[in-house]
Amino acid sequence: MKILITGASSGIGAEFARQYASNDNELYLLARREDKLLQLKNEISNKCKKTTLIVVDVRDFDTLQSKLREIESLDMVILNAGISLGHAHAAIPTIAEFKNLYDVNVLSSHAVLEVLLPKMQMQKSGKIVFISSLSSLFTMPTAKVYASSKRALNAYAEGIRYKYVKEGIEVFVMLPGFIKSELTDKNDFTMPFLLETDEGVRLMKRAIKRGKKFYAFPLRFYLTIRILRWLPSVLLQKIVDRF
Repeated sequence: MKILITGASSGIGAEFARQYASNDNELYLLARREDKLLQLKNEISNKCKKTTLIVVDVRDFDTLQSKLREIESLDMVILNAGISLGHAHAAIPTIAEFKNLYDVNVLSSHAVLEVLLPKMQMQKSGKIVFISSLSSLFTMPTAKVYASSKRALNAYAEGIRYKYVKEGIEVFVMLPGFIKSELTDKNDFTMPFLLETDEGVRLMKRAIKRGKKFYAFPLRFYLTIRILRWLPSVLLQKIVDRF
C-alpha cells in the first residue's frame, strides 16, 4: 500500500509510520519538523519498501497542496495532524489562537483531500482515516476549541463518506481517548484510561483492517461519555463543575 500520514513527526503519527512500515508499504511522512522526520526515516527505512518525506507546515495550504500534487496515487491517507491549546489555557482564547487551531485540525484535512480525492476517484479506491477524539462527543469547558474542531471534523468526515462511498472510497473516523503524545504531555492532571502510544495506534490499525468506520475507544471511556450525555442538564452541569 501507498500510505500518507500527516503529523508524522511524533506521537500518534510517528507510531502509525512504525506500525505500517513493511516491505509491502510505501510511506509518505508529512510534517513541518524535518529533523524529527529524518530521525523517523532512519528508524524505519530498513523495514519499509520506500519512505518519502514531505516537509511542510499544514497551515501553508498552497505549499502543502503543491507538494501533494507530486504524488501520483495513494491507497490510504491518515489525517492525523492536530494541535490543542491545553486544558490550562485561559478562559477566552484569542481569535488568532482559535483560527490557528482550526487551520491545523480542520482546514488542513480539506486542503489535503482537495488534491487527493480526485486521484482516489480516478483509481476507484482509497481509504481516508480521520483522527478525531472522544472529546468531540463531550465538551469540557477547558477544551472547547479543541473539542469543537474535532466535532467539525466528524461532520466533515461523515459528508465525505456519504459522498464517495459509491466510488470505492472508504472513510474511517477514529475517536481515541487519552493517548500518550505531545498533546497529552501538556496535561497536568490524571488522564482516565490513558493508553501508551503503541497500544492506541495498534487498536486503530486493527479497527481500520476490520473495516470499522466509526471507532471510539477505550470502550469504558466511551460508555462513560454516552451515559453522561443521557443525564439531565442540571445534574450534568454539577458534574462538570466538580471536575
